[in-house]
Amino acid sequence: MGLIWLVILLAFNAFFVAGEFAVMSARRSQIEPLAEAGNKRAKIALYAMEHVSIMLAVCQLGITVCSLLILNISEPAIHHLLAEPLMALGLAEAAADTVAFLIALVLVTFLHVTFGEMVPKNISVSVADKAVLLLAMPLVGLSKVLKPFTALLNGAANLVLHAFGIEPKDEVASSYTAAEVRTIIHTSSEEGALEKEDALRLTKALEFSSVTAKTCMVPLDDLFTLEWGAATAREFEKKVGKTGFSRLLITRDEVPVGYWHVKDVMLIDDAHSTAPLLDLDLHPLGKLKQDTEIEDALETMRQEGNHLSAVVDDAGSTLGVVFLEDIIEVLVGEISDSTRKRVAPPRSHPEG
Repeated sequence: MGLIWLVILLAFNAFFVAGEFAVMSARRSQIEPLAEAGNKRAKIALYAMEHVSIMLAVCQLGITVCSLLILNISEPAIHHLLAEPLMALGLAEAAADTVAFLIALVLVTFLHVTFGEMVPKNISVSVADKAVLLLAMPLVGLSKVLKPFTALLNGAANLVLHAFGIEPKDEVASSYTAAEVRTIIHTSSEEGALEKEDALRLTKALEFSSVTAKTCMVPLDDLFTLEWGAATAREFEKKVGKTGFSRLLITRDEVPVGYWHVKDVMLIDDAHSTAPLLDLDLHPLGKLKQDTEIEDALETMRQEGNHLSAVVDDAGSTLGVVFLEDIIEVLVGEISDSTRKRVAPPRSHPEG
């Protein structure tokens, strides 16, 4: 019976170990679509993943009880089964008892660690999404039955965590870090599962957050501009023809204050083409702090409807101008067209 109980207890121990690692390793992104499709097991699996501390308490309680029972039932049974044959071989009772104990201890430990711990852990980690669908239902059922014990264990553990200034978490964080995603993209590209261009685009998307408005802006000295109060329609036309850009920045005392679009100027007749454009309204520039992350800059410009925004330092001084096109190019790469090819250098311009 001791050997039979050993097999039974190892099976239960393996179940609790597999359940623990399945709940910890499964990915919500794989389980949620199944739950939304009405899969009952997936819904229960999500519940288990959202109450991970309770599930861990159930698993740890089960593992502890199984380990203690193996130690107190199976190990003595094997010990006594070996002692008699050893004495029959001529060993003294004390020596046979000691040797039998050591053999039983090594054998039980090997079986417990191998089949009760390592094998179920590795299987569960390797197929975590499938394992959690299979094991979550009995785990959740046990958590209901053992609720008083698990609540006590979980509460005690949380008190200890709070004493160390750690906030307990009930839900598993199953997202990937940026470094992990980069590794996945690189591996997929190397193995041919992802096109090189797609891999480059995804990599740029990951790097998007590390770019600030200052690193993406065009400095003041590199801008094509016209001075307010002196600029004429004829000058605007010449500069547009030279640069190929549809928007030109207008400055006051060499500081950008707004811009004109070619459609703002194109209806001015020849009779007024050499007069300063004093009555032509400027399109306002947005304003961004130099350390604004580029995705926040993009969202601000989108909400305000700005294609161009001034980049200012902490003192409010204008450092340069960031263009919507340049922000997009950070994400998707250089954008080329027939007008851009005629201009150099490529970044010293407003948006074409």
